Amino acid sequence: MSLRMWRYESKLQQLAREGRQRFLSTNSGLDFTSNDYLGLASSPRMSAAVAAALERAVPVGAGGSRLLRGNHYEHEALEEEAAAFFGSERMLYFCSGFVANLAVLSTLPQGGDLVVHDALVHASAYEGMRSGRGTFVSAPHNDADAVDSAIRAWREEGGMGVPWIVVESLYSMDGDRAPLRDLMQIANRYDGFLYIDEAHATGVHGEDGRGYAKAYEGGENVIILHTCGKALGVAGALVGASRPIQEFLVNRARSFIYATAPPPLQAASVREALTILRAEPERRSKLLKLVKFANEQLAKHLGLVGTGTQVIPVIVGDSDRAVRIAEQMQADGFDLRAIRPPTVPEGTARLRVTITLNNEGDAVAQMFERLAEVVRQTL
Repeated sequence: MSLRMWRYESKLQQLAREGRQRFLSTNSGLDFTSNDYLGLASSPRMSAAVAAALERAVPVGAGGSRLLRGNHYEHEALEEEAAAFFGSERMLYFCSGFVANLAVLSTLPQGGDLVVHDALVHASAYEGMRSGRGTFVSAPHNDADAVDSAIRAWREEGGMGVPWIVVESLYSMDGDRAPLRDLMQIANRYDGFLYIDEAHATGVHGEDGRGYAKAYEGGENVIILHTCGKALGVAGALVGASRPIQEFLVNRARSFIYATAPPPLQAASVREALTILRAEPERRSKLLKLVKFANEQLAKHLGLVGTGTQVIPVIVGDSDRAVRIAEQMQADGFDLRAIRPPTVPEGTARLRVTITLNNEGDAVAQMFERLAEVVRQTL
């Protein structure tokens, strides 16, 4: 093997020794790992909407960036409908949540600004902060006092810019909620911005699935991300903010300006997902009942306290053991995946169980019963 290839191969071998090497695998078994919380991704109604959009000649590709010929009626219609639904002054549609986080956090914080982020925010938020001009610091998870202290210390040391607070409303690997009321008060106290990633709350939590941050959306100093590839069942992400913020992103966000626009067909599909949220509230009601049942089953079979949300971590600590448990569960017909460092902190490798409408209550009970057996067998 050549030296130029060995430098990659040796790093792969190191990952394997540490139990961190990743592999692609096809989907099989009952879904306890996806983010398709409302079961929309393969629903007949979504399929029919796509067919109808194709029938009316909605393009499958944009053909260019939004600032060139790639801007389509479906993009603008989605942004208008989403702004009305979520209560934002403006919405801007991005190719993915990753791209949206990258755009917002690399573009909006300016030189001299301070960005205080929760220690467990998405990797895409880190990439945005690393690419931006603001100074960023981490605060312990869900510790509003630590956020306040970081900003106060920065001001006392002469910080003259604008402070930013970056959090998720519902954390993707821990399934717990951010103290949004406290964080909003801190942002207001220091004339700062609060950026809330609603990725795992959108479509599931809050009034009509509008998210946990509904009470704050539309505020001048609040920017909110709603991803469309989880409960909404499609792809892309919507960023809600005031008019000046949106226009600044259109003019300065490189991952918006220089990227091919999302397919208009995709935008049409997200519009249908929002229509379903409004027209079929029973989907959310059924899911929330199933979530309650799943958390009860977690306590019954594993003796663990649940999160109360559709994201339920079962922390086992050791990465190899987490992989062994996941592999056995997959062999038994339950699609569970091991989540290992660096995605989660050292010593917290886990099975990340997600509850979706792709399963019924009987399957949920059977999964937790079997998971408890496998966990005991791998001690």
